[in-house]
Amino acid sequence: METIARRRPAPDLELHLGYWLRRVSNHVSGEFARTLQTKRTSVAEWVVLCHVQERPGITPGELAEALALTRGAVSKVIDKLEAKSWVAGSTKPEDNRVRLFSLTRRGSRVLPQLVEIAHRNDRTFFDVLQAGERAALRRLLSKLVDLHHIGAVPIG
Repeated sequence: METIARRRPAPDLELHLGYWLRRVSNHVSGEFARTLQTKRTSVAEWVVLCHVQERPGITPGELAEALALTRGAVSKVIDKLEAKSWVAGSTKPEDNRVRLFSLTRRGSRVLPQLVEIAHRNDRTFFDVLQAGERAALRRLLSKLVDLHHIGAVPIG
């Protein structure tokens, strides 16, 4: 007599919040990355530029800590930004082993264009939500980041 193995039904993906977060996130971040490429820029470069603008004179170690990346990963991005003349490094007067990075004039001119791409991308995906809904979504996502100690900044 042949027995028929009972199969458990496949989980309904649409019941899982992670499924919906990933689905939306992939499209939001993918479109952003594609649009940045029109400026020959990566998401990682944009994130580092934003941090350098916020903290002129930031060290690679401070960047690595803020972004939860290795110093090697940060150095690769900084090298690309220096090659584009968007950031410049100087040595710390009291310790010439420490490099301090700031935006150049060129970097200061290009960053607002990149920020506008980010704003436009957000508008494309999230303007369907009312202001209160966007604020609630931001608050809820921030709560999850805090609760789970998510320190890494998405750059890829």
